[in-house]
Amino acid sequence: MSDLNVGDIVAERTVELSRDSLVRYAGASGDFNPIHYRDDVAASVGLPGVLAHGMLTMGLAVQPVVDWAGDPGRVEDYQVRFTRPVVVDPQSGATVTIAAKIGQIDAEAQAVRVDLTVTYAEQTVLGKAQVRVRLAESL
Repeated sequence: MSDLNVGDIVAERTVELSRDSLVRYAGASGDFNPIHYRDDVAASVGLPGVLAHGMLTMGLAVQPVVDWAGDPGRVEDYQVRFTRPVVVDPQSGATVTIAAKIGQIDAEAQAVRVDLTVTYAEQTVLGKAQVRVRLAESL
């Protein structure tokens, strides 16, 4: 932990989503809401297009932190606010970028808060996205 400083970027990732990604996620999650695969339904409810599932976006965002931590059991807390949808174009899909930065170090608890910046089309899609990661085994 002595190697970490507030502001250090610990993980970065770019994820390409396609309509196929949404279909696979729908099958895995059981969320078959048609706004995630039908343009006509998305348009009929005033959306700009087919949207990626919020939980898919949230899961993709935390994965680089899990990989950095080395053990998903080290994630003690994860919270986000959904601020903008990820619109997945039928041809070009959507590119989501993730940057994970140390936001706070709790030396006593041997844990850190990792702040996520998650963007699509140069706009933040998850607000106040924070992950608490335990760095050492509890005794």
